[in-house]
Amino acid sequence: MARLRDPVGGCPWDLAQDFATISPYTIEEAYEVAEAIAVDDMAELRNELGDLLFQVVFHARMAEEAGHFNLADVVAGVCDKMERRHPHIFGEGTAAANASAQKLEWEAIKAAERAQSGKTPGETSALDGVANALPALMRAEKLQSRAARVGFDWPDVAPVRAKIAEELAEFDAATDDAHRLEEAGDLLFVVVNLLRHHNIDAEAALRAGNAKFERRFRAMEALAGGDFPTLSLEAQDALWNQVKDAEKR
Repeated sequence: MARLRDPVGGCPWDLAQDFATISPYTIEEAYEVAEAIAVDDMAELRNELGDLLFQVVFHARMAEEAGHFNLADVVAGVCDKMERRHPHIFGEGTAAANASAQKLEWEAIKAAERAQSGKTPGETSALDGVANALPALMRAEKLQSRAARVGFDWPDVAPVRAKIAEELAEFDAATDDAHRLEEAGDLLFVVVNLLRHHNIDAEAALRAGNAKFERRFRAMEALAGGDFPTLSLEAQDALWNQVKDAEKR
């Protein structure tokens, strides 16, 4: 990476990059890692993990050039964090009864770290640290979970379902595009809340829904033999049902 970024003999493209221009590639590589895991392709996972690691090296090199930190600092920092957040392994703490309880302990340690950040109580929030760059469904779930830890949550799913009906009615009653967009966001946010109460990962659920739709749509196109765009909606719907029925058999 140092050679690629060398001002004299380096690569013009690599030299032209900065944190902002590389950030989208970092996100893309993380998703490609997730895709390799989803299809259980270990050879591809090995390759994609290398690509993701390269992104870490790229950012660390740019930071070193600017005098902020280097790759060794990154590794040392995450090692320190893991030791600090696993006192039951590296300290005098006691392990929790199960993985769920241990996750709660992890979150409590993270909350304590945020509280020690030097900010006054009025400057801190239970929502601190939920990254804006997260996918929207994932961020909604994290925001709701953080709020729930301080008591701001419905006790069960019944009021959540009622809220969905309320938000759907408000969406239907919206009078312009801006209002409709706002109500659409509220509706999606509450749907995420319903899934959270059922311990369903909203991002994973929608990803599975996308995959199902794509699989069925491609099967419809194959059945139509290239004539799919010319078919009536009724004929297309009949193909959809045919594909669904075939999946059940």
